[in-house]
Amino acid sequence: MMIIPAVDIKDGRCVRLLQGMMDRETVFSDDPAAMAQRWEALGAELIHLVDLNGAVDKKPRNLPVIESILAGVKTPVQLGGGIRDMATIENYLQLGVARIVLGTEAIRNPDLVIQAARSFPERIVVGIDARNGYVAIEGWTETTGTTAIDLARRFEDIGIAAINFTDIHRDGMQSGPNLEATRQLAEAVAIPVVASGGVSTIDDIRNLLPLETVGVQGVITGKALYSGSLDLKEAIDLARHGETLP
Repeated sequence: MMIIPAVDIKDGRCVRLLQGMMDRETVFSDDPAAMAQRWEALGAELIHLVDLNGAVDKKPRNLPVIESILAGVKTPVQLGGGIRDMATIENYLQLGVARIVLGTEAIRNPDLVIQAARSFPERIVVGIDARNGYVAIEGWTETTGTTAIDLARRFEDIGIAAINFTDIHRDGMQSGPNLEATRQLAEAVAIPVVASGGVSTIDDIRNLLPLETVGVQGVITGKALYSGSLDLKEAIDLARHGETLP
């Protein structure tokens, strides 16, 4: 299981939001590129970037910062937030982004997801963010009537790399991931699932590891790393070896 550190970008800075609320942020660094380099140095296999301003404004808003991150690390980067068309997808891939995360468009424009996945196999990730089991979009400002499982099933067999599944009520709360909802989603589809939201300590990683058998291939963690309640190297060691190393 991959332990995937998150670098969330708002107004050019590395922040974490509480349950996705733009007015409830904690700034962790004025230099997101330095944070990405830190996670790379500790062994991250993939770095998760989010353009938070882009998610709200529906178009890229932190391109210079994203470019500086891509220039500063060799670790593959996946990026979401404000990506609404093929031109933006192609531009980011040409810049060096390894995977594109499409969230809102999975609801608004599923044909774009299908077209992108077929054009760029295994490089498109569907981001499914759920509030009480129902998909939330537009930077989590709108909750739909579609369940996470129903949405995920629409994208079977088209070359999707993974589904990033976030329980919004857990995000930034460090209250532990929603293991049952994550399991149910992973069991419902053949697409690999990446868990997100609520990770607080090494025990949360330990509790997630059994879900590998049903298709959970990774976990995204942000606030726990920045606050120090979770050590990235320790988490990676646990995920790779099944036990913490001395």
